[in-house]
Amino acid sequence: MYDTILLPTDGSEATTDAAAHAFDLADRYDATLHVLSVVELSSGTGTAGRDQTAIDRRRTERTEAAERLLEDAPPTVDATVAVEFGSPANVIADYATDVAADLVVMSTRARSGAGRLIFGSVTESVIESGDVPVLAVQR
Repeated sequence: MYDTILLPTDGSEATTDAAAHAFDLADRYDATLHVLSVVELSSGTGTAGRDQTAIDRRRTERTEAAERLLEDAPPTVDATVAVEFGSPANVIADYATDVAADLVVMSTRARSGAGRLIFGSVTESVIESGDVPVLAVQR
């Protein structure tokens, strides 16, 4: 049913729950798992000026975090790690298309009211903008 599964991660604990689902599905369907970490280029990440040292540091941090996440994957799961920079929802949707993902497995936090209006939802944006089915795992 699935040949390629995309697991976006932001390094949060919520991603761990989504990862468990992605690992299970990748193992069950013998699918390739792509773990994608997206770093938003903004002043909050220390990469606003696109200082190459800061960008390299963030890439290394996110790669190591994604690799640690994969330590819990079954040994039979074929997985790759990628770190991209840009708007998370856009990068995730584009990456899913680029790797011909059959499914995107994402974490989501239940937010309502002002929190949702202020912060929005990357998962919701990926669902709305992409052509790939999204499994949203609520934390």
